[in-house]
Amino acid sequence: MTADPKAPGAAAVYLNYSDETDDEMHVRTISARIKVLTEKGKEYATVDIYFAQPFMRVDDIKARTIHSDGTVIPLDGKPDELLAVKTGENRVDHKVFNLPSVEVGSIIEYRYKLRNDDRGYTSPHWEIQHPLFVHQAHYSFIPFRDFQKNRDAASGSYLVNSKGEPLRLVSVTKLPQGTELKTDVKGTYSLDLSDIPASPNEDFRPPDRTIQYRVEFYYTSAHNAKDFWNSETSAWSKDVDHFADHDNTLKGIAASLVASTDSDLVKAQKFYKAVQALDNTDFSRVKSQSELRQLGIHQAKRAEDTWNQKSGSREDITLLYLALLRSSGIHAYDMKVVNRNQGTFDYTYFTMQQLDDDLVLAKIDGKETLLDPGEKMCPFGLVNWMHSGATGIRQSDAGPVTATTPMSSYKDNTLSRSGDLTLDETGSISGTINYAMNGQRALHWRQLALRNDVDEVKLQFDNELNNSAPKGVEAHVDHFINLDNPDTALFAVVKVHGAYGNATQKRLLLPGYFFNSRTSHTFVDQPTRQTPVDMSYAEQISDKILLHLPQHFKIETAPPPTSESWAGHAILAAQIKADDDTVASTRTLARAFTLAKPEEYQDLHNFYLKVATSDQQQLTLVRSDSSVNTEK
Repeated sequence: MTADPKAPGAAAVYLNYSDETDDEMHVRTISARIKVLTEKGKEYATVDIYFAQPFMRVDDIKARTIHSDGTVIPLDGKPDELLAVKTGENRVDHKVFNLPSVEVGSIIEYRYKLRNDDRGYTSPHWEIQHPLFVHQAHYSFIPFRDFQKNRDAASGSYLVNSKGEPLRLVSVTKLPQGTELKTDVKGTYSLDLSDIPASPNEDFRPPDRTIQYRVEFYYTSAHNAKDFWNSETSAWSKDVDHFADHDNTLKGIAASLVASTDSDLVKAQKFYKAVQALDNTDFSRVKSQSELRQLGIHQAKRAEDTWNQKSGSREDITLLYLALLRSSGIHAYDMKVVNRNQGTFDYTYFTMQQLDDDLVLAKIDGKETLLDPGEKMCPFGLVNWMHSGATGIRQSDAGPVTATTPMSSYKDNTLSRSGDLTLDETGSISGTINYAMNGQRALHWRQLALRNDVDEVKLQFDNELNNSAPKGVEAHVDHFINLDNPDTALFAVVKVHGAYGNATQKRLLLPGYFFNSRTSHTFVDQPTRQTPVDMSYAEQISDKILLHLPQHFKIETAPPPTSESWAGHAILAAQIKADDDTVASTRTLARAFTLAKPEEYQDLHNFYLKVATSDQQQLTLVRSDSSVNTEK
């Protein structure tokens, strides 16, 4: 068997997958049987197990390879134990083992157990979909006895929340139609499924958590959504107000940063610049406990603590900014959202932990302005794309409410590439291209520079450059301008050289447009779509390339002007103009949409087919007859 009719083209499939948690015994058992169908499928012979130390350990690893002729080769030897992440006393380890002698047609079998601390409780998260098609899957969860059904009520619950309220076990589910999570009289949860499709592997898809089948258990004291969110958001809002309380100390700090004659807008901008200058520990190197003690830094309890320490987390800095606005008389509110790169807000999921980052809504000149002060290097008025189109809870005059932030405009996120290049008669090219970035691209590179040295930033920028440069042409960033100044455009000066197109005896065959001539165009190879499209943010990309021609060459054929549109969503405009010794190409792609539904995909796909067709057109230069005769 080297193919599976239920999973056409698959490299491998799960024949069986099982995930069983027994909280009475504090153990979770994972087992799998995988059929290898192609050479690529052999990569599933490497099994990587992540687990949290010191609360968990891995043991009882058993594995074997079964060949097509029935030969069985067991796993022999102790799995390597490697440290993956370490933070303070807690760490995440992983054990890695490789099944032996795996061939196309082999079946891989393995099983291992994750044992938890006897004092702990678990709330399993079942990922129902995997990168591979699953023929049969079984999941089960035996909760600790105090959370099982039909227990004597007098025994009570062993777990309570911070208010002393007893907790109960519930689940949030997203399952295929016709399947359901079952419980028996003892309170054991179970789920059996068959023919589970592989996780969608489509470009620009939403976070897996929002589109994949899953079951997530958790503990809560709430019995309905309305009561839970009313109670929790009220407590959250009070905590925010307490942290951001604008007492006389904070009013003095605010007064020292602005002038009494400043408008609310100017005040908001000055406060923003002041808090952005603080050490944001979510973007700087994590300090050890001894370093923190030596520096006198402790957990901030009030906004002035963050200011006095000149350091704080993303949340601390956001709430400090909120406090400064309020202390100067500007009405401002906190908002906490689910980051769009992580998932979406789920009203039926009774936990505040699903919410990620804080933003500020400030009333300036009669309207609310959304601000992202905790996002290092984010300019005033811009928010990180993961905070746009994001839903969560916000403060208001009427109390906490659910709200969604607006999407950013393509006008806020621009990339302009202007080049001056020289072509010789052999087809070699050299010159400089200047990149100018505003919005999300500039934010990305600036935040990368916070965590890496400039050489690493240049290396990653070069990798992106060479994915868009024509075949045979090398592009390398020479230097950046304004890498540490978020209040202006970010520039990158790029040097290019190499073989540009193909040369014959009398002609040079060149790409019509310098960029995107050889890249795999977005969506072109995907005629159908299962999942929504999430492009992260809207954007406008504009190119203007001036090409100096070699002596005795002129244009023989050139692409006609292009004007394509997907009404209300995107526009492409491109054209080539020439004179005696230069060719000027211009191209603008304005993409106003960020999200698209599967039912909109056909229109999206058709538009990008036209973009690819335009980008792959050729420019032909011909040598004049007089130059050929002279050479003869």
